[in-house]
Amino acid sequence: MTPAVTAPPKANNDRWLIPLALVSLYLIWGSTYLGISVAVRPGGFASFQLNTLRFIIAGLALFIFLRMRGAPMPSRLQIRNAAIVGVLLVIGGNGLTTLALKLGAPSGISATVIATTTLWAGLWGTLWGNRPRKLEWLGMAVGLLGVGVLTLEGSFQSNPAILIQFVAPMLWALGSILSRHLEMPEGMMASAVEMLAGGVAALPISLLMGERWVMPSLEAWGAFAYLVVVGSLMGYNAYIFLLQKVRPAVATSYAYVNPIVALALGIWLLGETIDSKTFIALPIILAGVGLIALAQNQRSRDAKT
Repeated sequence: MTPAVTAPPKANNDRWLIPLALVSLYLIWGSTYLGISVAVRPGGFASFQLNTLRFIIAGLALFIFLRMRGAPMPSRLQIRNAAIVGVLLVIGGNGLTTLALKLGAPSGISATVIATTTLWAGLWGTLWGNRPRKLEWLGMAVGLLGVGVLTLEGSFQSNPAILIQFVAPMLWALGSILSRHLEMPEGMMASAVEMLAGGVAALPISLLMGERWVMPSLEAWGAFAYLVVVGSLMGYNAYIFLLQKVRPAVATSYAYVNPIVALALGIWLLGETIDSKTFIALPIILAGVGLIALAQNQRSRDAKT
């Protein structure tokens, strides 16, 4: 998962880069679950230690890069708003996902649960008067049915830590919706401030939880470097490029592909075993997400006419 950035669609001048960015986003964000699982293995990082270092370094690097390129310094109000959103995304979304993986949740199951983010976003949207249409309600119902099937998966019986994962998409969706109703820094600067704020907020949580900051293994450092450079910085750039070039429904289509990539990598490289109920639940959840996306596209077209 990554901090939300909103940008208006622009002219589609770089058509050949769009499929490249999409494939990159599918693979990059689908593989971050594997990267986190490796980074928090025994001998690796503690959960919120990883989030502290990952997002402070990535956020600071992006902030410095943008300032050197002449990006304006955000106002105090924009910084405050981005910090609130960043805590919800980084601590609530990424932090709880990292904690669940640290406690042994399978990476493929975690990615499948994260696919419910769109369902929660639809529910949170009602707080701002965005009443779902019938098709959106149907999508939410179908998606929640898939979640119900997923809870019957064997891992839930043997590893209750997976329940922590269910809270992550709820908070991620809340942060994403909230970012649309607050005055935020412009463009990529919003992501920079969000990552910095979330990384700073992760530090006291790590200390309060009594996490031991020991020197991680080389394998964990390798996973950490991948998460910072590829997962955060490269992933953000691909996502922001797509937001500028294509419709939001296309840019956010990673939600359909990431769970499949994460499941495949978890089975292939980590030797994870997946219950058959997961393969039943995943298409049901994705069908629900697809119905919501279809309804939102119809709402967008209606608003233009």
